[in-house]
Amino acid sequence: MTYRIVQWTTGNVGKRSVRAIALNPELELVGCYAWSKDKVGRDVGELCGIEPLGITATDDVEALLALRPDCVVYNPMFADVDEMVRILRAGINIVSTSEFITGHFLGDGRDRVLEACREGGSTIFGSGINPGFIQLFAIVSAGLSERVDKVSVTEAIDTTIYNSPATEKPMGFGYPIDTPDLAAITEKGSAIFRDGVRLVADALGVDLDDVVCDVAYAQTTEDLHLPGDWVIEKGCVAGVDVAWKGIAGGREVVEIRGRWRKGQTLDPDWELDMGYTVEVQGTPTIKTTLSFLPPPDFVGETIDDYIMLGLSIVAMPAITAIPAVVNAPPGIATYNDLPLLLPRGVVHA
Repeated sequence: MTYRIVQWTTGNVGKRSVRAIALNPELELVGCYAWSKDKVGRDVGELCGIEPLGITATDDVEALLALRPDCVVYNPMFADVDEMVRILRAGINIVSTSEFITGHFLGDGRDRVLEACREGGSTIFGSGINPGFIQLFAIVSAGLSERVDKVSVTEAIDTTIYNSPATEKPMGFGYPIDTPDLAAITEKGSAIFRDGVRLVADALGVDLDDVVCDVAYAQTTEDLHLPGDWVIEKGCVAGVDVAWKGIAGGREVVEIRGRWRKGQTLDPDWELDMGYTVEVQGTPTIKTTLSFLPPPDFVGETIDDYIMLGLSIVAMPAITAIPAVVNAPPGIATYNDLPLLLPRGVVHA
């Protein structure tokens, strides 16, 4: 069957989602929500840098819900509980890359989401921006060991060329290195990691006693001029190393960690194994490193072209999950609840 899709926003991740939907013969784009007024009335394809698609972006939510799509692909930078509840209550499923994995990150909002799913008979799945799909790699890897002592996931990225202060400042970037409540700022900004730890622990059948956050920083020794006219001044944070750890029986059993740096004037000067590393300590120990490269026919002219290519690995897990989510029972679905997510419609002649 063909699944009718409404795209929710056309930011960086949304642009990759629109491209993937347009390329997939099993998906049909029927509408698109525009958050910015200047995008209303414009062709969605043009907004996303591809050929016109004949679909006009709108901020009329009721008109989009009236289309009765099978699924909304929800890609805002930050999750809006009111928006999600409205969509789910209308009986429309959601796949999301926006601060949603198990829903616990939303606090009381999780109960509202669940109630909306019950009322609408709908399902929501969140792959998560970070951590995201890599958790599924970790779960699969753990299935290769007869004894598992600890599962760890590390994202190590040099984000110097990435222009997104709105997502990086909440992590602690740009603050004076001696800011008294700096660790609390990073803990709040990275709290979605807690849900990732819960997900992996649930897959292992482990009841966690606690989930704790450890963080370390590096400062720039010179003023750091970044894309978008963002300047991180000398003595301010240009490196963040944050680890969320699931504790059971007095020891760490799950760790999800992000290690990011900017510029070449870092103190201490962290070396990074660029990409994603999954390690299952046990019998045997399994270690996997995931990186991505452009396809042989890739034509990129700017740094943004390469950044957008990388954002495909953020967008695609949610897109791939659409058939399974549409056919799932109402409620919150995670990787642990859904069947194997099959990449249908992605092979092209």
